[in-house]
Amino acid sequence: MNEQKHTVIEIAVTDLLKKAEEYHTKGHRLVQIGCTPLGDRYEINYTFTTAWDFESLRITVHDGDEIPSISGTYWGAFIYENEIHDLFGLSVTDMNIDFQGHLIETRVPTPFKNPPKVTIVSKGGDAQ
Repeated sequence: MNEQKHTVIEIAVTDLLKKAEEYHTKGHRLVQIGCTPLGDRYEINYTFTTAWDFESLRITVHDGDEIPSISGTYWGAFIYENEIHDLFGLSVTDMNIDFQGHLIETRVPTPFKNPPKVTIVSKGGDAQ
């Protein structure tokens, strides 16, 4: 039985397109793109494989950051990228197919978006 490996490599957003192209050139398939809110930021993992070993490129972004689409290299990535836009409210630029917020329509817009920071002021005037 093959033992699977999963390696996670943290990269800068500015390196995403170059790294995705490198994986494509080496014959890797795109397995998934997943986004997770973490307080005031988001972690996005792009997972690739050639067989049983998985490698994820991890970027960290904040509200307002632009994420370049990898759909020019991995055509089907537009589905994940539109989902990230619609559910988390993040901006993905240059998608090969952009549903402009209508791939996933929910009652609450961007339901997984980090909530804005709230400052609570007590009656004494102290911010918490």
